[in-house]
Amino acid sequence: MGLSTHVLDTMHGCPAAGMMVALYATQGDQATLVKRLVLNADGRTDAPLFDNASLRTGTYRLTFDVGAYFKAKGVMLPEPSFLDRVSLDFGIAHADQHYHVPLLVSPWSYSTYRGS
Repeated sequence: MGLSTHVLDTMHGCPAAGMMVALYATQGDQATLVKRLVLNADGRTDAPLFDNASLRTGTYRLTFDVGAYFKAKGVMLPEPSFLDRVSLDFGIAHADQHYHVPLLVSPWSYSTYRGS
């Protein structure tokens, strides 16, 4: 249970190790930073974003620093880059379930879904 994320770099065919991620709690247009993290070698966080005990119903935002990640990998991007930060707004309706938010990303596109 809890909340987790995983990012795969589809340009290079590997986990997005070193990508910066921020988690926010949201209410309407207001966003409150909960934590900032750096993804590990597997493109995941070392611990859940929220564990079973701390997950609450509500709305949240994950912001992924995609542009900085690809620039650090040596990818030549236009200025400004097409994707700089990817923000995903999502809701937690059932705090007793596991929510997994994967991101598949390249400098030009991204995809997400509710994983397991």
